[in-house]
Amino acid sequence: MNKNAIAAGTILATALCLPALAAPSGTPKAGELSFSLSGGPEFVLDGDVHGGTNAPVADLGPLNPSLAGVAATLQIQSRDYDDVYGTLYAVQGEFAYGLDRQSEVFGALTYGWADGGRLQVGGAAVPALNTTLPVFGRFDDYKYWGLDAGYRYFLSDGGDFHPYVAGRASVQWVDKINATFTIPDANIALNNVRFYGDSTVWGAGLDVGFLWQAAPALSVGLETGLRYHGDLNDDDADIGGLGLASINNTGSRWSVPVKASVRFTF
Repeated sequence: MNKNAIAAGTILATALCLPALAAPSGTPKAGELSFSLSGGPEFVLDGDVHGGTNAPVADLGPLNPSLAGVAATLQIQSRDYDDVYGTLYAVQGEFAYGLDRQSEVFGALTYGWADGGRLQVGGAAVPALNTTLPVFGRFDDYKYWGLDAGYRYFLSDGGDFHPYVAGRASVQWVDKINATFTIPDANIALNNVRFYGDSTVWGAGLDVGFLWQAAPALSVGLETGLRYHGDLNDDDADIGGLGLASINNTGSRWSVPVKASVRFTF
């Protein structure tokens, strides 16, 4: 093999290797940008959609004219997020900016939701009938948009497996939530009751997770952690007159998200 062939081969091999050498790695470099898409369920550990109270009603007549003059006590019991909504779900888009080989800052946009359902929320004790009638509630779906900002630290900067920890602060804009309350045995229905207004909710969280580098500019990952989000904005316009104004002074939650992600590095 002559010198020209050897030189040409060397140049070709170098040209083929340079993109791989210059390709982004699974952990950040200073000034490097990445974009991630993620999604998954969010399991609520603690938090009530509404509280409980006993509220005397002197006359059921305004709710059902055939019960005029009949008194009752509304015995509302607290119901948590798992009772009303079950599992929440969220999808998220995130941009991250590398500070060095093991740390980055990030910002994310999130959409979350959960389907509302019908459930028993308590009873109406009616002394005149010597019975307690079941009270049911149906709540609007839970829907929100959110913004997060945070800091992520990678525990190693070598190999293809990159575990990390992170901290974040967030704000969520939660849609208003109305409810329908019924006492079927008394033919009473309160439809489209205002319960929570549009809410701006602040929160914070800690994350643990990992990225696995599947290709030079592509990583996949899994993340969990602990989140806190504050109270919703109660709306007592419809339930205050029934003595139930205290039951929606809540709405905060502690939760554990589980997210799978795919990350593209530029």
